[in-house]
Amino acid sequence: QLSFAATTPELADKKKYPYFFRTVPSDNAVNPAILKLLKYYQWKRVGTLTQDVQRFSEVRNDLTGVLYGEDIEISDTESFSNDPCTSVKKLKGNDVRIILGQFDEEMAVKVFCCAYDEEMYGSKYQWIIPGWYENLWWESWINSSQCLSKNLLAAMEGYIGVDFEPLSSKPVKTISGRTPQQYEKEYNAKRGDGQSSKFHGYAYDGIWVIAKTLQRAMKYLNATNRHQKIEDFNYTNHKLGKIFLDAMNETNFFGVTGEVVFRNGERMGTIKFTQFQERKEVKVGEYNAVADILEIINNSIRFQGLEPPKDKTIIQEELRKISLPLYSILSALTILGMIMASAFLFFNIKNRNQKLIKMSSPYMNNLIILGGMLSYASIFLFGLDGSFVSEKTFETLCTVRTWILTVGYTTAFGAMFAKTWRVHAIFKNVKMKKKIIKDQKLLVIVGGMLLIDLCILICWQVVDPLRRTVEKYNMEPDPAGRDISIRPILEHCENTHMTIWLGIVYAYKGLLMLFGCFLAWETRNVSIPALNDSKYIGMSVYNVGIMCIIGAAVSFLTRDQPNVQFCIVALVIIFCSTITLCLVFVPKLITLRTNPDAATQNRRFQFTQNQKKEDSKTSTSVTSVNQASTSRLEGLQSENHRLRMKITELDKDLEEVTMQLQDTPEKTTYIKQNHYQDLNDILSIRNFTDSKDGEKAILKNHLDQNPPAQWGSSDPSRTSKDPIEDINSPEHIQRRLSLQLPILHHAYLPSIGGVDASCASPCVSPSASPRHRHVPPSFRVMVSGL
Repeated sequence: QLSFAATTPELADKKKYPYFFRTVPSDNAVNPAILKLLKYYQWKRVGTLTQDVQRFSEVRNDLTGVLYGEDIEISDTESFSNDPCTSVKKLKGNDVRIILGQFDEEMAVKVFCCAYDEEMYGSKYQWIIPGWYENLWWESWINSSQCLSKNLLAAMEGYIGVDFEPLSSKPVKTISGRTPQQYEKEYNAKRGDGQSSKFHGYAYDGIWVIAKTLQRAMKYLNATNRHQKIEDFNYTNHKLGKIFLDAMNETNFFGVTGEVVFRNGERMGTIKFTQFQERKEVKVGEYNAVADILEIINNSIRFQGLEPPKDKTIIQEELRKISLPLYSILSALTILGMIMASAFLFFNIKNRNQKLIKMSSPYMNNLIILGGMLSYASIFLFGLDGSFVSEKTFETLCTVRTWILTVGYTTAFGAMFAKTWRVHAIFKNVKMKKKIIKDQKLLVIVGGMLLIDLCILICWQVVDPLRRTVEKYNMEPDPAGRDISIRPILEHCENTHMTIWLGIVYAYKGLLMLFGCFLAWETRNVSIPALNDSKYIGMSVYNVGIMCIIGAAVSFLTRDQPNVQFCIVALVIIFCSTITLCLVFVPKLITLRTNPDAATQNRRFQFTQNQKKEDSKTSTSVTSVNQASTSRLEGLQSENHRLRMKITELDKDLEEVTMQLQDTPEKTTYIKQNHYQDLNDILSIRNFTDSKDGEKAILKNHLDQNPPAQWGSSDPSRTSKDPIEDINSPEHIQRRLSLQLPILHHAYLPSIGGVDASCASPCVSPSASPRHRHVPPSFRVMVSGL
């Protein structure tokens, strides 16, 4: 049996049809050609879409066998009966770019309509379908779909059809002596207006196959068995049938359809490739099954993109890195900040012996500058990512930059809070005891804070160290328009329990800030500018706290944008370090240049030039005392000055009393009534030095409770003579004053440093009255020393 038009793959079963031959290639013959095309364009991942018809299913099954073992993956196999849209959507969901279709013309229209709806056409997709459809096949079925003609044509543009070649394109003489082109011309002339069939060339070659087979069989019979002739053939003569079968398999000649060769009864013909270009099919190549050669006509295939479609979405991982110009700008700002810090360090060291700088603890100032410079240095490390360093180096930087920033923060603010604590400890000393807090103790405090930091960081590093992790984001289209997808990746420094460790660090730093705020509030009333940095500490804590909260929140929200995140982190560090250093050192620099003495004085008290000269002699005795004790010393000097003024007023009262006593006798009544109590009050001046409140009460009694009476006034009740009143006679009063006034001067002058306390009156024993006690030694030394 020989067929020139039966293409169904079912007839290839030699168990059922051992004597069947065909000059036309079967539908399965296109599969080796498709394999060759896939290899040509290096498509290694395909999907199939098949109509539920046996003819198409058999082709798909054979294709699966052909592709198996050829390193080509069939990623998805879809089939449909009536509506292909669901299958088309699944193919897109599985990222199938090269679709091998097997369906008829009617279903083809529906398939391409669905492809248009799913946007499975254009530069990213390639459809390969049967090429045996009739010319303008879509026009017959467009009305049966809900797709517009322009949309359908847009989806169809560029598809590749695969079918057998009706006539050979080679201008070579065939077995008949004609070239394929000469044969076609003669055929069309004899056909006239009759309908053309694409199988006429295979029918023509089929006749030649039969003729050659009979000729070969007759030649064999003549050579082997002269008694048997071909005319003796019948269907029960298996020996003669075997001769015909062998002769058919040995067929090999060049016909109008190409080289005619059979392999297991199947024609090894020529497969052509056509492409749908601008509403027509154009031949772009052919495959010779005998030689297993694929020929692509030069520049005939036109893809929708700049290059053939990819067999899958090419995912190119792209590291989101920090922009080099941004890194350069922020690094320049950081360098300026470090230069400023170095200038402050030079200023602090150069003027360390100035009273203003000396009182502000220059060693602590140096630590503040060191902490600021460490914070600045961490910015350089935060800007280094995978584009600058290797993965291993980046993992090391994760730990180093965390340590530097943490230690820098604690060093700067720890030193600031430590020296503020010293001011607090001195001025909140209720017992008024001399208290010296040296810089060594402050260094120990700062060292303790750093030790806590080191304990946290070491435990963090040992238990759960920071690692380099890569976070992948959703794919993005290529900005350059290439047929690839960009998957951004971003490097992070993370560990298993990142939240817990950050919480511990933030909690410790928060407590440190609260402690600083407490000290700043407690020392807000210290009136010596050189000592009191509470206002600037409060401003620093406020600015740093606000900026850190805002920076941490914005940095977390922009973790997928490394440029924004790095910019925010760097600016926060630069701002916090710069504002802290400026608030600490700029006021000192300005004060030192304008009025250095004003900052070391207590603004509450102003002394006269004479008092300053007088106190300068004794100031050398306390120069070795801690600078912070100066404020207390000046307060005592002011109090001493105020007491002296009160004593001066009392001396005037005494002088007035003495003058009155030397006056006329009629003033005795005034003295007796108004000044006797005043003299007793004056004698109590030693209690005045022991108790400030008692002194105020005595003065109030003298000024308010006993207003002066008019001279010469007399009380009628006193006009009568009485023996008891003799003790108040002028003689008695004058005698008492002559004894009491020396005692009075010896009583209060030692309390103000006028005479030594041992100069007691020979007339009156110091122990005669509680009012004549000696000044307590501790208080006496303090006042006289001033």
